[in-house]
Amino acid sequence: MVEAYVLIQTEVGKQPAVTSEVSQLEGVVSADSVAGPYDVIVRVAAGDIDSLGKLTSSKIQAVDGITRTLTCPVLHL
Repeated sequence: MVEAYVLIQTEVGKQPAVTSEVSQLEGVVSADSVAGPYDVIVRVAAGDIDSLGKLTSSKIQAVDGITRTLTCPVLHL
């Protein structure tokens, strides 16, 4: 299992809609609106790194109103 945090920047005024839509995607564990340089932080889980990449690039980045994402894989040290 691969987990990651996806930090999302949205278009002005789109933060609530993006949070709601992203939270319903398969593989999304949680989605929260936040203040700061990013508008939404999402925790995701996938079976492997390739599935994680597909989730972020094909599903999350396709949500209307998202302008930029940054994916931060969780390390289990």
